[in-house]
Amino acid sequence: MALLPPDHPERFVLAEEVHARPPEPVEPGVRVSYVAILVDPDERARERAHVSALCERYAVAAPAANATHFSTQVGPLRLKWERHGEFSGYMLMAGERAGSAHFVEPAAAALPAGWLPSLPGATVVATHARYVSGDSPADAETLTAHFGANPVVGAMVGGGTAWAYTDFRIHDDGFGRLLLVGRSLGPIQAGRMLQRLFEIDAYRMLALLALPIARRQSPRILAIEKSLAMLTDDIAQGSGDDEALLHELTRLAAEVESGLAASQFRFGACSAYSELVGTRVAELREERLPGMQTFQEFLTRRFTPAVATCATTSQRLRDLSERVAQASGLLSTRVDIARERQNQALLASMDRRAKLQLRLQQTVEGLSVAAIVYYVSGLAAYLAKAAKAGGLRIDPDLAVGAIVPVLAVVVLLGLRRARHRIARAETGVGTLA
Repeated sequence: MALLPPDHPERFVLAEEVHARPPEPVEPGVRVSYVAILVDPDERARERAHVSALCERYAVAAPAANATHFSTQVGPLRLKWERHGEFSGYMLMAGERAGSAHFVEPAAAALPAGWLPSLPGATVVATHARYVSGDSPADAETLTAHFGANPVVGAMVGGGTAWAYTDFRIHDDGFGRLLLVGRSLGPIQAGRMLQRLFEIDAYRMLALLALPIARRQSPRILAIEKSLAMLTDDIAQGSGDDEALLHELTRLAAEVESGLAASQFRFGACSAYSELVGTRVAELREERLPGMQTFQEFLTRRFTPAVATCATTSQRLRDLSERVAQASGLLSTRVDIARERQNQALLASMDRRAKLQLRLQQTVEGLSVAAIVYYVSGLAAYLAKAAKAGGLRIDPDLAVGAIVPVLAVVVLLGLRRARHRIARAETGVGTLA
């Protein structure tokens, strides 16, 4: 017996969403390599085929066709693959090798030769990490061994359960470096902490992809703003040809819309990724270490201004689009008013011509009366002559002279009546019937 109404088609998919991309449990001594790759949508199938080929090589099950995250053991490595909206993340985990120097033999080195470089897409983030156990923060000698002479960013994280360190630099091997020293982290907690630290780096870089666009757009926006200011001044002063000004405004509008179309996706992504960075940093629950910048402090110094630059550039483009539209609207209104005046003048000219035509028509009507009377009186003269020839005592000239005034009155009344009937039909008062 059913206890519930029918399920929504997406119920189970949405319920599982909160469980997507779970952290991999890790133990102290693990070496981890993380790579985030920007992948075009049309390369997704080739990406999955590439991962499946690796699984086939080690005789393990491949990811499902619709999988968004997948983890398995491939030889000496634990592979975790995550598919995000526009990038994919690869986490490779291997045990510590005795006697190896720091980051000299990273986990990624255990992959088959050529597999990692052959992945479709472009590398955005690549980081080597080490997770070790310890009861105290890393000393200066340990940090120098891991990060060289670079300034190190670090803090106590997880409410005092671990210490995390990085220098936010890309080293000679093309990878960044991360050190996590756990004091009381469980395997799942350690995996979650590493995932959080990797995501901070990945989301930071993905957000900053908008910065070069903002830098390229800024001179273009400045040039458009100057042109718009000059055009607006011309509109206010009424100088210049309105049609030419409207054409130039249309060109500016097209240029602004082109900039918006080319940049708004990246600017929107920058805003979304920067919020994720802020969320992940807050989840670290940092506590300051003496003489060292925290993750939050380091990102606030340079990352936050870069994000603000992108947001400002995006807003300037949107504001510029609105201003161009407003100026175009004002100028279009003025052009429409000028055209309306021209139309009114044309209509007035047409009205004058119609009145003149009416007067000419009335003049012609007078001539028409004379012509009609002339022809009718001619016919009457013939009739009078025929009657006289038939024996009637009638003077044809006298008869014609007498009938001419009557004919003139009859023709005038007939034309007037016809004109009145036409006028009534045009105004809807009467018909021609």
